[in-house]
This record gives sequence, C-alpha cells and structure tokens, in this order.
Amino acid sequence: MKICPITQKSSKIAGRYSNRVRATQFNPVGNVRRYANFQKKKIYIPELKKNITLELSTKALKTIKKNGAYATLKKAGLI
Repeated sequence: MKICPITQKSSKIAGRYSNRVRATQFNPVGNVRRYANFQKKKIYIPELKKNITLELSTKALKTIKKNGAYATLKKAGLI
C-alpha cells in the first residue's frame, strides 16, 4: 500500500452509493477501496543543488508549492 511521506495519505475503504437510496431507506451496495491521487514528480531543491524523485499525493505537491521544497521535505524527515 502506498503512503504519501508528507501528508500520510493512503487508500481508504468507502461505501458505494445506490440510486435506490433516494427512493427507499438506506440500501448498501458494498464497499470499494478509494486510492489517493499519487503523482511521480522530480523535485529540485536549490539549497542542496540536487533533484529528488518522489511519489506524492497532489495535496503534498500543493504544500511543497506553498512552503517550499526544502522546508517541507525537512519537516517530513526526507532530508
């Protein structure tokens, strides 16, 4: 199972939804595993003058864009 090293996101089990629910009481249809949106990215860290390739969730990419690569990766313990 994949886990994002920055946000700690992974997959989760969720319920499927039936259109029959709208007509009657709750009618479960079963469970499905929902995966986080992982992207493989090469990130340049100017402080270290090197690239790191990571598989991150899209939320983690937004965090890196906001706080900077070095600060975010250092806080996560990847550097």
